[in-house]
Amino acid sequence: MTRRLINGVLTLMLVATAALGTAGCKPDAGSAPAPPVAQVEVVTVTTHTIPDEPEFIGQAEASRPVEIRSQVTGLLKAVLYREGRDVKKGDRLYQIDPVPFQAAQASAKAKIAQAEAKLVQAKQDLARVKPLLAEQAVSQKDVDDAVAEDMAARALLQAAKADLMKAQFDLDNTLITAPIDGLIERSRYYEGRLVSTQSDLLTTIHQVDPMFVVVSVPESFILKRRRDIESKKIHHPGVYQMRGRLTLMDGTLFPQEAVLDLLEPGLSSETGARQVRLTVANPQRLLLPGQFVKVRFTGDTKTDAILIPQRAVLQGPKGPFVYVVGPDDTVQIRDIVAADWKGDQWIIDEGLKAGDRVVVNGLMKIGPGAPVKAVPVGEEPAPAAPPLSPAPKQG
Repeated sequence: MTRRLINGVLTLMLVATAALGTAGCKPDAGSAPAPPVAQVEVVTVTTHTIPDEPEFIGQAEASRPVEIRSQVTGLLKAVLYREGRDVKKGDRLYQIDPVPFQAAQASAKAKIAQAEAKLVQAKQDLARVKPLLAEQAVSQKDVDDAVAEDMAARALLQAAKADLMKAQFDLDNTLITAPIDGLIERSRYYEGRLVSTQSDLLTTIHQVDPMFVVVSVPESFILKRRRDIESKKIHHPGVYQMRGRLTLMDGTLFPQEAVLDLLEPGLSSETGARQVRLTVANPQRLLLPGQFVKVRFTGDTKTDAILIPQRAVLQGPKGPFVYVVGPDDTVQIRDIVAADWKGDQWIIDEGLKAGDRVVVNGLMKIGPGAPVKAVPVGEEPAPAAPPLSPAPKQG
């Protein structure tokens, strides 16, 4: 074998040996590293005693809508007020032509004078005949007639006085005045109209300070509230101890507190609701008849109430639910009944109990049964450890 051939064989052996050594030193392709456990923020459920303040839509009404009608039949002579303004009690509103009633009054006075004259004559006649009866100068019938004349004259005088009272009443009512303070509507009749007693509505005055606010409370709410009170979930001080806070439709809070002063004894046959009436001072005329407002009732308190952040509540096919971290640190789905909002929290009626850990942040990276690391909400999360790479094997 030539030297060149020997050198070639040795070179091939060295290359093969190096290749085998290199292959023996490659790291094992082991299994992929396990994904890190998701870290979520939770709140631990606790119970609270909080105000329970249901809210409804109410409508304002004048506390005294007074219809103005004439108490006499006569010709409307003058409208004495400015329409749509405030009026005070005693302000002049209408003038009915008083001339016919002045004449009736004068006639009644004349009849009184006649009756008084007849009574004087009857008294004198009776005084004359009584002594004559003892002397048998007159008969008993003459005395009885004198007594009857005296009684008739007295009755006639009483009737004349009654006629004068009626005539005076009619004359006084030819001038129609405001019976209360309030806002007055436009007049429905003007000068020259013949108005009839009590049948023709002239105008209406609305007493707007104080005002009434009427709220219709649904039957379903009434039944649930009654059950909650009986089961001690809600502390109720009594219907007429409750108050109301009003909010106008532009979001303005009404400055005066309303007082509940009437609870209708039955439900409306048309709506199935029970009407509640509140009274509220209205010195600045912010409320007007027919105006709609939001009414938040205050006075009740809810015991053992559960509140959780609104962002923790999700909506599923069956309704609202939350993710709860169980004792084994795995995620569970819990269906709930959310009653109402309080600030940025939901009030939960059913589905949760004290001690439950409800997931608030990290909802997008978990699912039912997934293991998680739960930390209290607001706590600084621990930095995630980088995945470990297997060390290469030595050749």
